[in-house]
Amino acid sequence: MEVSRQVRQADTSLLPIRFRDVQDAIIIEDAVPVPQIIEKRTPFLESNTEGITLQELNHDFIPVFAKDNESTISHTEFVEVVYTALSMVFPREVLSDVECRVSHKVCGRIPSAVGKPANLLEEWEKTQYYERFAFSIEVKSICDTISGNELSLSIVGVRSYNHTNLYGRKGFEMFKLAIGFCNHVCTNMCINSDDGLLSEILVFNVKDLQMKAVALFQDYNVNKHLSMMKQLPQMSITESQFATLLGRTRLYQYLPKQEQKQLPLLSFGDSHLNSIARDYYRDKRFCKSDDGYLNLWNLHNLFTNANKNSSYIDTFLDRAGNATNFVNGIASALNGDKAYQWFLS
Repeated sequence: MEVSRQVRQADTSLLPIRFRDVQDAIIIEDAVPVPQIIEKRTPFLESNTEGITLQELNHDFIPVFAKDNESTISHTEFVEVVYTALSMVFPREVLSDVECRVSHKVCGRIPSAVGKPANLLEEWEKTQYYERFAFSIEVKSICDTISGNELSLSIVGVRSYNHTNLYGRKGFEMFKLAIGFCNHVCTNMCINSDDGLLSEILVFNVKDLQMKAVALFQDYNVNKHLSMMKQLPQMSITESQFATLLGRTRLYQYLPKQEQKQLPLLSFGDSHLNSIARDYYRDKRFCKSDDGYLNLWNLHNLFTNANKNSSYIDTFLDRAGNATNFVNGIASALNGDKAYQWFLS
């Protein structure tokens, strides 16, 4: 049985200085229990991933550096470090449970089970770990609404062992971390790459990782990001402009390298663009209007939805940031900026 919620305006004096002007932030209080239907949310990342709990991850094998047998920073340590950093920067806020996604499972066995048929292996003889890992934590008490879509401040971390050289001695390990907003309508992640994304965190230990996380959370300007997103529903492209944009994005992938370098970066491929084209007509939340117009907030969500559904874990955050840059570039092109005009001409 779920409880109904009563909300009151947050005491923004408790927030870090740059967060005090957030509109519609709420603090949630329990009230009288009433029966409710709970809708199951889609994961923040799908593609080829599967869900897993932190308890299950705790039983996984932890890879080591081959030449000195030193342990890597585990997936669960990554989560603990970021959660601690969040609690330091937002000590009074309501944090959600951690949602975890994994892919590229690596199976093994203990030495005494070498040569034993797989169907005869006992559970305690098996080892496993996931090469790629992502998690999300929401700051549920910092939220806003855009075009009827409820957003909440969210943090996403990504770890992929294939970005770390495990064949040598212990060295720097790479992580990705972002802070932005999760759209509750679709769980799409809205990331501002200017100050909300660290796509290459190189650290030697968990202390360094925590310092990087704290710095990211403190430097992120939530008001600037929200203001930027709130401008997107006010601008639209026609069906003809969308068709041109889609055609140009397909051509972009095959341009000569020298010509491609002269244009802004676009990291979306054919599978993403197919999804965007389909959802332009079929997505009931973000499709075109009856007269063929598509506002840029919906365009942004078509890109982030394609990213969520068709990107591997290790490219997810970079593409989320690129989606924001690209749609903001299209907005600038509509206002006369020449940098992104190629995609509309």
